[in-house]
Amino acid sequence: MADYQAHLESLAALDVGVVACSTDPLDKAQETVAALGLTFPVGYGLRVPEDAERLGAAWEEERGIIQPSEFLLDGRGRILHSTYSSGPVGRIRAEDLQRLVQFLERKRGG
Repeated sequence: MADYQAHLESLAALDVGVVACSTDPLDKAQETVAALGLTFPVGYGLRVPEDAERLGAAWEEERGIIQPSEFLLDGRGRILHSTYSSGPVGRIRAEDLQRLVQFLERKRGG
């Protein structure tokens, strides 16, 4: 999340907003927001396995976590790109997302 915070202005210049969600309870999510200085919305309290199943994401019952799942949505909420991980490796970096958005814009002629 710190990576996205560091690139928030350049993402906004591409008309990209950032929202994060977590299985953490409110107090833990607030600690993360404060520790990382996050200014974008961070949801909390996602449920395992219910919300993981809705996302189609990998999850761990023992630790009660949902593995990273990232979505690029268009203005109507349609998924343009998704990334699913089955472990801690595989998150899409903010710079890669910027390149993806620029590629998609060029592809559609915008």
